[in-house]
Amino acid sequence: MDGPDLRLVPFALGCWAASLAALFTGLGVTLALAAAGVLGVVLAFVRDHVARRHPPAVARDHVARRDLWAVARVRVARRHPSDRDRTDGTAARGRRGGGGMSGGWRWIVAGAFLGVVCGAAATGARLAGRDAPEVVALVEGHVSTTVVLTVRDDPRQASLVVGRPATWVVAADLEQAGELRAEVGVLVLAGGDGWAGLLPGQRVRVPARFGPSRGGDLRAAVLSTERPPELLGQASWAQRAAGGLRAGLRRACAPLDAATGGLLPGLVVGDTSRLDPAVEQSFRDTGMTHLTAVSGSNVAIVTGAVLLLARWTRAGPRLTAVVCAVSVVGFVILARPSPSVLRAAVMGGIALLALASGRSRAALPALSAGAAVLLMADPELAADAGFALSVLATAGLLLLAPPMRDALRRRGIPGGIAEALAVPAAAQVACAPVVAGISGTLSLVAVPANLVAVPAIAPATVTGVAAALLSPVWPAGAEFAAWLGSWPAWWLVTVARVGAEVPAGVLPWPGGPPGALLLAGLTVLLMIGFRRPAVRRLAAVVAVASILGALPVRVLTGGWPPDGWLAVACDVGQGDATVLNAGHGAAVVVDAGPLPRDVDRCLRDLDVDEVPLLLVSHFHVDHIGGLDGVLTGRRVGAVVTTPWPEPAAGRAAVTRAAAAHRVPVSDAPETGGWTVGDVRLEVLTAPPERGTRSDPNNNSLMLAATVRGVRVLLTGDAETERQQALLAAGVDVSAAVLKVAHHGSAFQEPSFLDAVAPRIALVSVGEGNDYGHPSASVLARLAGRGARVQRTDVSGDLAVVLADGKLSVVLPTRPLE
Repeated sequence: MDGPDLRLVPFALGCWAASLAALFTGLGVTLALAAAGVLGVVLAFVRDHVARRHPPAVARDHVARRDLWAVARVRVARRHPSDRDRTDGTAARGRRGGGGMSGGWRWIVAGAFLGVVCGAAATGARLAGRDAPEVVALVEGHVSTTVVLTVRDDPRQASLVVGRPATWVVAADLEQAGELRAEVGVLVLAGGDGWAGLLPGQRVRVPARFGPSRGGDLRAAVLSTERPPELLGQASWAQRAAGGLRAGLRRACAPLDAATGGLLPGLVVGDTSRLDPAVEQSFRDTGMTHLTAVSGSNVAIVTGAVLLLARWTRAGPRLTAVVCAVSVVGFVILARPSPSVLRAAVMGGIALLALASGRSRAALPALSAGAAVLLMADPELAADAGFALSVLATAGLLLLAPPMRDALRRRGIPGGIAEALAVPAAAQVACAPVVAGISGTLSLVAVPANLVAVPAIAPATVTGVAAALLSPVWPAGAEFAAWLGSWPAWWLVTVARVGAEVPAGVLPWPGGPPGALLLAGLTVLLMIGFRRPAVRRLAAVVAVASILGALPVRVLTGGWPPDGWLAVACDVGQGDATVLNAGHGAAVVVDAGPLPRDVDRCLRDLDVDEVPLLLVSHFHVDHIGGLDGVLTGRRVGAVVTTPWPEPAAGRAAVTRAAAAHRVPVSDAPETGGWTVGDVRLEVLTAPPERGTRSDPNNNSLMLAATVRGVRVLLTGDAETERQQALLAAGVDVSAAVLKVAHHGSAFQEPSFLDAVAPRIALVSVGEGNDYGHPSASVLARLAGRGARVQRTDVSGDLAVVLADGKLSVVLPTRPLE
């Protein structure tokens, strides 16, 4: 059997490598890469020509011996006609190989260098526009001017932060800035109304301020504006039609629950505007992220369904090809012809071509050519993780899935089951290095999770597309199709949630390029070694030993959440979120950090599904920004805030967020408190502070919580003046556990820290923050008086645990006495 046709692979890899290097190094190095590529191609061809004109003696002897062997094979073939086909095939492969290994490697080198030339030339042309002196002057001067833009993709809302206006992220092409005409890509960060309904291809005018772009892309600038755009015309009819179908799909999914109703539009057309953050995190933990957005599998499923329908109606090959092509174009328009969707269409079409034709040798050159064409059309894809995952997944299906399937068949597994096992395993093996490099984790449940999810993907996609197509003409039928699609979507959500909750299902792994290269190398070594029975047995023993060795550490001796936990300081970055265990899956939450996803992740990890009381110490964004992460998907009884009304915008944001979830809001009383399950809360009262360095900080709601007999002092962001006032009022501030005020800032009253005399001090602080938090002198004073000081920026989530009458701090990996 012929092996895979790798002739175009070096060209595609060279194009990819050159584009990636050029993006991060600039125009000068790009020109050097192009020159080196041209030189490499010339040298390869010159050396090949010289080798053919003047072969060395050893080579001539080798050729002579090879010719003698060829004559012998022909004579044998004449005696044994059954061997003739194999002889002819061997000779043909020798001719295709360019005269054996001595000539084949030169073509590999020449192809790689030719790819370098093409990749560097395409990227260099784009870099020349990005780095034009006129554009650079606008960026370096942070110039504010009126710009004319063409929207490239649907505006998407940045992570919603309570207390801040909605920010829209818009990819666009800059046409004009003031009097300057330009054709470069930009990213727009826009506040205010008017951006949500824009369609790709629409032209707008808006005043904006230029800022620098990050490295590794072709965007010339990041534009910021708080003004609504002025429309300069409509989008094309195709985009308007696609927008109507997408809106119709959202309407059809509106009656469904939040999890399935948000997943179905994302699965079908890449519309993740309603995707539940908890569902998104579960899919990420389980290695199923590719299902929450459009990928090549969606294109292949839709086109495959059309192909089956065409075959069922006995349509001819030409008509079938035309219908399939129309379905691909229609789906691309529906899901928006953005670079990601076009990439998915190309990769999915290649996979479908290989599946339909059975010509794997033709599919791999098509994949290489498709990847190279996409890279030259949009060099920015070279640094896009989604592009890498699409190409690798398709390559895995072409190269790894067939031998895996055949190996399973040889061991007696039925063909259908072998195919079902081989496909997700091949895709996961191919993509695992990139996923590990991005996330810094290695999922052990990704393959089985994707395996059991496979049967639900096709019906969810097909019914979702049907709902979108029916929505303009038959809304009731669209809702029925969406309801049908909610059942396979429910299965996908269930698989993701169960997979995310598997103990030790996600292991830490080195992140970045080193981690990706390490896993890729280990994967290649294992695949080569698995051909030997001894290596397979050794790998099985090591895997079993690793699992059995990890179980006592990660499962049997605590896991997360740890048994007997009382309070947890969540790692929410530069902000506060503290969770008090009220028992039976309920908890009191004090503050919510700056972003919803972080506090939601912390609560999910703690298995908290009910929050009878949510307390807000004060109205700064780093304490209220994540409120939606607590309120969404949980039963929340009430929100209680500090009576201090400043800042007014923060207070209004808390009221709006609670009202959206129908949760009552009230001010904390001057004295007294609450009892919630195993938690008793007491308000620490002192006269209001006015005229201080920060009145909102100093009027934080301060609480003493008693959890199963252990006193925990929660100080918000109270600073020196408030701490002194509490001491002057004779308030008992002693506690076994202290949540250090204001992220450990230097504005602490030393006598207050001495009066608390904590055994454990928790500092909720963001890594690499610009405020100098925490203060080294504050940490030293606490540690000098016997407190065990722990920081979220160093250790992540911090759990205070009471076991056998002894307090300790447990991290997600180990306990600290």
